[in-house]
Amino acid sequence: MDDKKSNLFKCIGAKVTYYRTLRGLTQRELATQIGISPSTLNKVERGTYNQNVSIAMLLDIAEGLNVDVTYFLSITEADKEVLF
Repeated sequence: MDDKKSNLFKCIGAKVTYYRTLRGLTQRELATQIGISPSTLNKVERGTYNQNVSIAMLLDIAEGLNVDVTYFLSITEADKEVLF
């Protein structure tokens, strides 16, 4: 996988972690709420979930965190500076 895609998955994972923490949820709590395993959520947050996160899973995560899914997919210059 190229670096651009890998960085995107890491950015998505970092944002999931940020919003989950902001909501005061553990990985286990969020995973249970949206019907995935905690280990799957952990891999998503690390950006290593089979190098591929489905739109359906992102929608479920966004719903569980009460955020718009576009927050995960938009990468600002500030995001790039912090994450890369």
